[in-house]
Amino acid sequence: MLRSSSDAPFRSRLGNAPAIVPSRDILSRDILSRDRKGASRALIISTVLLFALTLTAQSTNQLRFCLRADPKTFNPLLVEDENSETVFYLTAGVLIRLNRYTQELEGELATKWKVSENGRRIDFDLRPNVLFSDGTPFACEDVASTIRQLMDPAVHSPQADAFRSASGPTESKCTGPSSVMARFPAPVASLAARFDQVGILSARSPHKESAVLGPFTVAEYKPGTYLLLRRNPNYWKHDSNGKQLPYLDTLRLDIQQNRELELLRFRRGELDIVNKLDPEMYDRLTGEMPRTVVDAGPSLDWELVFFNQVSSAPLPEYKRRWFRSDEFRRAISDAINREDICRVVYRGHAKPAAGPVSVSNRFWMNATLKPPAYSVSAAEARLQRDGFHRSGDALFDRDGHKVEFSMITNAGNKLHERTLALIQQDLAKLGIQLNIVVLDFPSLIERISRSFNYESVLMAITNVDLDPSDQMNIWLSSGAQHQWNPNQKAPETQWEAEIDKLMQAQAASPDMKQRKAYFDKVQQILAEKAPVLFLVNPNALSAVSTTLKNVTPALLRPQIYWNIERLSIGAKYVSQR
Repeated sequence: MLRSSSDAPFRSRLGNAPAIVPSRDILSRDILSRDRKGASRALIISTVLLFALTLTAQSTNQLRFCLRADPKTFNPLLVEDENSETVFYLTAGVLIRLNRYTQELEGELATKWKVSENGRRIDFDLRPNVLFSDGTPFACEDVASTIRQLMDPAVHSPQADAFRSASGPTESKCTGPSSVMARFPAPVASLAARFDQVGILSARSPHKESAVLGPFTVAEYKPGTYLLLRRNPNYWKHDSNGKQLPYLDTLRLDIQQNRELELLRFRRGELDIVNKLDPEMYDRLTGEMPRTVVDAGPSLDWELVFFNQVSSAPLPEYKRRWFRSDEFRRAISDAINREDICRVVYRGHAKPAAGPVSVSNRFWMNATLKPPAYSVSAAEARLQRDGFHRSGDALFDRDGHKVEFSMITNAGNKLHERTLALIQQDLAKLGIQLNIVVLDFPSLIERISRSFNYESVLMAITNVDLDPSDQMNIWLSSGAQHQWNPNQKAPETQWEAEIDKLMQAQAASPDMKQRKAYFDKVQQILAEKAPVLFLVNPNALSAVSTTLKNVTPALLRPQIYWNIERLSIGAKYVSQR
């Protein structure tokens, strides 16, 4: 999933405008100075806004936090944005849940499951005496119907992609009063784990997706303002003392894009959670309310750069040759000081990235890979081997073209603005002029996915799963999110063809060790060919009210409220897990 931030925009430079390269020490001091000034202005504005609000009395058993934007859907089979995913996690019932803390699978609506036929078939034994939130009984036909809808091409469910390892029909039917099976056209990697993202819909309820099996139901929604969730009176879980869960009565999710206002409201006790803090906010809050901040360590998310390699893109042919050169891309990677990005931009709350797997994803990471070492000399050597030469302060290719290109990013993301300023400075040491261009997020997506009118891009990708099968659409050459050159009819390079084979092999294998070996090789190829320059894995930073009990932060989203049914305000109940 792509994500953007909502901070103040950076000044852009287009065309042949001269690049301004401040010194790194000046840049670091300037960033901190602007942070303090910007924070003061934002605090004044936010305070005025707060006084303009009419605050109503809050339920003492209500959890309050913010969404960045309105959810796009309440249908669990159509979720593809972060805000809809939050609502899905809080309301939908699933057959199997990946415990975000232990990273192990646990039965939910299914008490038992069995994968067979080399990963093509799965059988579920269903939990008895479960009701939907509207009182409709939960039955095997609900599961069979949901799977049929999920795999129906006309539905266009994003969740279905993880199950589509081959074309052909999917069979799903009841095998008994409380048992159901599903058979897919070909083996599906980590088949059981895929069902963590499949919310079960009622086949009989007149309320359709409003009838849910999760801990909360949607009670009230005012677009652009708030979403109120109420405790599901029929939720099936109980704690070890027999008390019905969830402990909370309501959740109020305010629609709030302004992060400064969100932080101010947290300070005033009007919010209980800030589920995602940027590093500057985290450090500020650490000084004021140190018991509330949580740094869970490197997240699964990527901050990355890639170059446009699309054949039909409106690029000069000589630039396309640069961007398609392995040596050129690796030289750029060598020239970027990832440690400085972690130190200056993320204030130490990030780790240099070695590839597509975070150090926190212990099983899937190729342990032989290390983050690219910062080395101007290594970058210069690669460029020389590729026919580039230096003349004065500028770098030229073998045909005499000056090396200058633009890098786009989403407007209003302070972390990206600062990262680009550092990259601009790093590349200047090679004689490369980098022009920074900021775009609103829809325009950025349009350029990298439809018009291909760009040269390079800095962006973030939110990773929500440990398993590499969820990255199929990125690494397959035919994938729509194979960002540097998507939707290829046939692999345009030998190494992309090799990655295609390895990704398909890991997706089809039931042997986890064999799958690991396949994906280790994929990571090795990505390190050698550098179609994507992985920069850093930002830490998962959040803030939690001291009145919220049973909190056990996890690395997987949602980090703070993954055990939402056991969170409570004030008095502590029992286990967090």
